[in-house]
Amino acid sequence: MTDQELRIERARASARTSIVGGVVNVLLTGAKLVGGYVANSQALIADGVHSLSDLIADGLVWFASHHASQAPDEDHPYGHGRYETVATLSFGAILIAVAIGIAWSAGERLFNPEELLVPTSLALYLAGASVVLKEWLYWYTLHYAKQVRSDMLRAHAWHHRSDAISSVVVFLGVGGAMMGLNYLDAIAAVLVAYMIAKVGWDMGYDAMHELADRGLDAERLAHIKSTIASVGGVRDVHMLRTRKHGGHASADVHLLVDPTISVSEGHAIAILVEQRLKREIDEITDVTVHIDPEDDETAPPTMDLPLRTEALARLDRHWVGIAAASHRQGVVLHYLGGRIEVEVILPLAVCEGDPDKARILGERLQEAVKDDACFHRVTLYLS
Repeated sequence: MTDQELRIERARASARTSIVGGVVNVLLTGAKLVGGYVANSQALIADGVHSLSDLIADGLVWFASHHASQAPDEDHPYGHGRYETVATLSFGAILIAVAIGIAWSAGERLFNPEELLVPTSLALYLAGASVVLKEWLYWYTLHYAKQVRSDMLRAHAWHHRSDAISSVVVFLGVGGAMMGLNYLDAIAAVLVAYMIAKVGWDMGYDAMHELADRGLDAERLAHIKSTIASVGGVRDVHMLRTRKHGGHASADVHLLVDPTISVSEGHAIAILVEQRLKREIDEITDVTVHIDPEDDETAPPTMDLPLRTEALARLDRHWVGIAAASHRQGVVLHYLGGRIEVEVILPLAVCEGDPDKARILGERLQEAVKDDACFHRVTLYLS
């Protein structure tokens, strides 16, 4: 499946789960809020507010998935996956705000026993129905989250699960209150508030880290390194960096290769590494590969050395008294160890096929540049 196909499928899955979840949450929200009021259960009303937050979350999922499914453009070259991250952060903020309100109200009732109410059996039936429906929504949404690799849908699935767990707490609290322990309903409301806040914090915490360009975990990084190392021609991997955006991740990496290979061979290695990472690592959709002839974290810098035009001009000045140098057919420059290694290609005729003359000529070319700190070694090749 291509990146664009995955984005489209993710949008469809998000829309489908949002609609189904929205319908269920509308029914549950209304039933819990009205039923909690009629059945004298503060815990059920708190659970109804929790379901209302789910309903708001369904709308945010639909909005975020609609934008996140769009292909990269000029203003968003890495795609729109961060819409999912922003939506997830919004979920967290909503849940924490809801939790504070619920806990505050329930706490006031606990410290004012005369305000505690005894719920009726209607609250018990509604709490039980909520457990069943919300657990079903959890598995339904999680199925699509795994299918399209969406962190936002996975978070939303756990939101459903948290609502199911909170309904279990409500069920127990209502049952205890009906048996004469009036305060259990208010305590259940406080526990629901805590669970809502915990889910909201976890979601928001992860989303904030993602917005701050947190990379993949150590296990995934190890997998990435082993995948790269399996490509022929790669000697070492360093300066590996990743960052997440929505359900995707980008990576950039420096690869150490044989310093004498051609530019095209280095490019071929880089392309193979990119393709293999995208195929083997599910999250990876964008890869930038930097080919290094030496480990630039430890090797002397070459940034102050002259580039080709200036380097050739300096070589011409050094070799002005060597007539054979004017017949060169090519010069290869290797920027290694903070200096330049030179490979000179001359026609075989300049040495008349005599190995001794070739050796002497090579020594003269090397001797001519020995006082120039930019150049390290001159190697002569005859063609």
